[in-house]
Amino acid sequence: MGQLLDTWCSREEVREVSNEAQKLYDDIRRGRLLIHAHAKDSHTTVGVGTYLDGGKSVYLHGEDHLRQIADFFDSPAHALVSFEQLHGDTMRPGSAPMTDTEREAAEARASLGIPAAQPEPHTAEPEIVPAHAADPGDHNAILEGFLDAHGDWERWRTWSDGTTHAIHESQTLRIERVHEAHPHETAWTVAAFETPVSERLWHLTATGSTSAPVLQTLLDLLADGEGWDSPIGSPAAEKHIADATKPLTESGWTHTIDDGRWLRWTNPSHDAGVRFDNFAAHKLDSLLTTWTIWAGPSIYRPTWTLRAPHSAPAAVIADLVAELAHSTGPRHQPRSGAPRQPPQPTTRLPAVP
Repeated sequence: MGQLLDTWCSREEVREVSNEAQKLYDDIRRGRLLIHAHAKDSHTTVGVGTYLDGGKSVYLHGEDHLRQIADFFDSPAHALVSFEQLHGDTMRPGSAPMTDTEREAAEARASLGIPAAQPEPHTAEPEIVPAHAADPGDHNAILEGFLDAHGDWERWRTWSDGTTHAIHESQTLRIERVHEAHPHETAWTVAAFETPVSERLWHLTATGSTSAPVLQTLLDLLADGEGWDSPIGSPAAEKHIADATKPLTESGWTHTIDDGRWLRWTNPSHDAGVRFDNFAAHKLDSLLTTWTIWAGPSIYRPTWTLRAPHSAPAAVIADLVAELAHSTGPRHQPRSGAPRQPPQPTTRLPAVP
């Protein structure tokens, strides 16, 4: 295989492949990339793992200087299911045994007195939990990954280094990220406008400790940009509410009505829920919170919260609710709160009104 690589690739391409393989090896060795399982595929090794600083799951193919990322997945659960379908016969948990080359490198480091790399803090193998209970991850890294993957969005920085704006090329979709917001305060505001200079059509906010899978789903919805023309407050509201919350009912969440005003759905473990405010939904001239999506001890003491008014698109609410009902994510330990995250350096550009 090494000869084939040398034959097919230029010297620069060989160097690029090797550099990427080295980075993967370092990420695994230092605990940034957690390997869930490995398997034999013909004469090489394949594996599946998740990056702990953003929740991205990857399919790895090859060994040593030929190791590379062959595919991406939106969740560890999806990655493991796909991996088992491909390699169920030879699939084994955890990382593959060291290759001869890796063993020789480890021995060389030991002989030179170089201490073995220590895992970074909180790199113990995480528990895979429902999406609402997953770690928040690094929200700044999630935003950077979103902008890197979608060239039709551009980063803008205001006069304050504590806030970053991301704006779609149409100028009608905008994200505001407050870097040092308290974990229980608004750190994300997503807004849509009919034209670049019109009033805001709808918005949605998320707190600084929102779980990474839920936040990633919200950003993915912005990237897709479909189904945003049917707000919950439209004449078909009852149908939209039923459609949006159907995954919760099917997953055994409890549905209650409080004082004829609030519709509530609570999960079986009582640590996540969705609340619909019927009064706010009919105040079409206000921005009162109609939808509250939360996780934590209770809606009054949440770990994280998403809020949206009646004008929020039905499709956005439905997909976020489906994420709560069906998806999973990694968690290292029970959370008492998320640490504040420092702003990432970016080029300062003029503020957008």
